[in-house]
Amino acid sequence: MAELDRRLTPARPDLAASSLKGVVDASRFVEGEVRRVFADVAPLRRAPRPDAMLDTEALYGETVTAFEDDMEGWSWVQLGRDGYVGYMPTIAIGPLGPAPTHRVSAPRTFLFPGLDIKLPPVATLVTGALLHVRDVRGKFAVTDRGAVPARHILPLDAAEPDFVTVAAGLLGTPYLWGGCSSLGIDCSGLVQTSLGIAGISAPRDSDMQEAALGASIDLSGPFRRGDLLFWPGHVGIVEDAVTLLHANAFHMAVAREPLGPALLRIAEAAGPLRTVRRLENGVG
Repeated sequence: MAELDRRLTPARPDLAASSLKGVVDASRFVEGEVRRVFADVAPLRRAPRPDAMLDTEALYGETVTAFEDDMEGWSWVQLGRDGYVGYMPTIAIGPLGPAPTHRVSAPRTFLFPGLDIKLPPVATLVTGALLHVRDVRGKFAVTDRGAVPARHILPLDAAEPDFVTVAAGLLGTPYLWGGCSSLGIDCSGLVQTSLGIAGISAPRDSDMQEAALGASIDLSGPFRRGDLLFWPGHVGIVEDAVTLLHANAFHMAVAREPLGPALLRIAEAAGPLRTVRRLENGVG
């Protein structure tokens, strides 16, 4: 049997998901409880400590399956979006409640406790956050926890036609290892987030994306808009034949730069370009 990916496998020696009975050895198996994220952005860490490595993040309104809550305020969970497993503050998640109907389309917006922008916000929501909208009153969309500007959200079925445009809308977002929001994002988080808003599911990490997305094309190009370029530990998006868009630690931000010089610089730091993947449906 192939070794299971620890990032996507809810299994420890002492505890595992019931779905893994007969697949892994564990002292105890549990079904887990599906909950919803109520933090603005919830960290998923590699260990149950605030200083542990940030592997990824979950956004407001997303779901997780919780397998354990410990006495220190941490829950061992699996994300509904991409199956990533790790530790999240228990306070960040709660009952499922009504299913989302809309997502945040603005880079950031505020959730107000009432229909008045002068009220102190109760949350700062980012691109992709999920909301159950009960009603629209004037300029506000009303949710079970407050109201957001109606112009900052879209129905869930209103996918953006071009994920590259979504990614470009995050230009200047600070680079954050493990980040996947408009507050901070890494290279694979930019790809996953922008594809998700365009209605295309993508795995979380660059090696997973390299294996799963699109079809491989010749490394020598020519490249076209929407091609994904992979180096060891890094991924970028071709904006046009001569421009690369990516979240990177050189600029410490989502940046746009000439493709030729970027290829040379990244090759020196990470190694030569390894794979180019082209999505089947292309982009608008």
